[in-house]
Amino acid sequence: MSLPISTTPMSCLSIDHNGSTKQGVIRNTVNFHRSIWGDQFLTYDERKDRVWEAQRAKELKEEVRKEVVITGLTKPTQHVKLLELIDAVQRLGVAYHFEEEIEECLEHIYVTYGDQWFDNDLQTTSLWFRLLRQQGFNVSSEIFEKYKNGDGKFMESMRHDVRGLLSLYEAAYMMVEGEEILDQALGFTTHHLGNIDESRVCSHDPSLETQIHQALQQPLRRRLPRLEALRFIPIYQQQPSHNEALLKLAKLDFNLLQELHRKELSQICKWWKDLDASNKLPYVRDRIAEGYFWILAIYFEPQHSDARIFLMKSCHLLVVMDDTYDNYGTYEELELFTEAVQRWSISSLDMLPEYMKLIYQTVLDVHKEAEELLEKKGKTYRSHYTLEMVKEYTRNLLMEAKWVKDGYVPTVDEHMSVTLVTVGYALMIAKSYVHGDDLVVEDTFKWVSTYPPLVKASCLILRLMNDIATHKEEQAREHIASSVECYMKQYGVSDEETREILAKQAEDGWKVINKESLRPTCVPMALLMPPINLARVCDVLYKGGDGYSHAGKEVIHYIKSLLVNPI
Repeated sequence: MSLPISTTPMSCLSIDHNGSTKQGVIRNTVNFHRSIWGDQFLTYDERKDRVWEAQRAKELKEEVRKEVVITGLTKPTQHVKLLELIDAVQRLGVAYHFEEEIEECLEHIYVTYGDQWFDNDLQTTSLWFRLLRQQGFNVSSEIFEKYKNGDGKFMESMRHDVRGLLSLYEAAYMMVEGEEILDQALGFTTHHLGNIDESRVCSHDPSLETQIHQALQQPLRRRLPRLEALRFIPIYQQQPSHNEALLKLAKLDFNLLQELHRKELSQICKWWKDLDASNKLPYVRDRIAEGYFWILAIYFEPQHSDARIFLMKSCHLLVVMDDTYDNYGTYEELELFTEAVQRWSISSLDMLPEYMKLIYQTVLDVHKEAEELLEKKGKTYRSHYTLEMVKEYTRNLLMEAKWVKDGYVPTVDEHMSVTLVTVGYALMIAKSYVHGDDLVVEDTFKWVSTYPPLVKASCLILRLMNDIATHKEEQAREHIASSVECYMKQYGVSDEETREILAKQAEDGWKVINKESLRPTCVPMALLMPPINLARVCDVLYKGGDGYSHAGKEVIHYIKSLLVNPI
């Protein structure tokens, strides 16, 4: 479901150098369709049985905790069972309740075995490797050499071990640059999983066909936790050996979180409606539900409620600014707005045209609201760093507008130096730490603002996937040259070849993410999740088109599943 947009010349007000208005400016602006959700999320009614569900979930959580601890204390021969339990807990979306227990168990397994897992079974060896790598333990991929023959190729007999192949396939996506054995494993498993006789597989395990299909569409490493919980709950339920307490907890926890998320979304919808921005700024993409889905990808846990609300408001304002620079404002107006942001003072309001005053005032208000909360905690430095990054964001948006005005197609390096800022991910990551706990310190913001490899890789993945998905649509109007266009011009290659090259660069970005997630890390492991989850959401929103601006059936289904329909 791709809803249309149109490019329409509009005669609008502009301003002269003194800030007064003048008539007759023609704006080649895109008219994005209005929100497909209407006022569906504006109201929120709490379910009556929520209190009972919360109490029952608390009891089940303690049952599962005991199970994890008891299994973790068992003898080494039972460590396979422990890995399977941890995998289920993570995939069911309830691992945030047991972070300490999971860390202790996996650290114990890492210390016990080092790089030499005791079991030769392909499925469990691959599971061991993936879980430890996910946790940041740098176990060696050379463990998979034992599954090769004398010619240095993976043994063809492995194709009969379907579960083993699937487990190795998932493990291979934890590869870092230069790990040739995992590159080979990925090619080998992808080929054989794609050619499995599904009727034979299904006769033994009906859920296995589903798991293979889902894995080939999107590996575990790139799945958003909430969507994976939705996928995995029915699969886990079919497993004869499933833990009943864990299954019940997963279902209850999903519904309880959905209630909280609906409540937050209602607050944000009211804020947006009170601004009347849909009428006052009709050129802006009205994508509150889609935007909240994006923010929910960063953090879904209940303790991050304040962070989500601040993130959603402030990040939606990034969309407002992006659409203003990209799709509406004249260059003269954009210069004034950029100057006002650099000043960051309410006194700058008078220098702006009327429609920009709402944007500027709201940006100031949202940041002031965050500052007031931070002041009570003695952490106002956090606001300082995000403010400086907002200023940097608008300066780079203005550079893009200048390129459009001048009809300039930048080199690939020039393009990336600017658009890795305007893609907004580094700023979103910094904002995700504003209401964080004591793990967040001043050095955390210094780390983000220098665009370290992990942050840069996340930005690059969005930049490239977004450009590949939207290139043709954006070039149909006056728009900054995309990375596709810049690459084609600089290297003289075709559109199709350019897309393949850029898609490969996005894939390589995941190798950087994997490497930067291995211990020792520059910041605590928990703080790595926002950039990782932001890279993951690209795989949902931009793999088959622009799922943010034009939500298709799949994205609509995801939003309804997470925010409308309880389990």
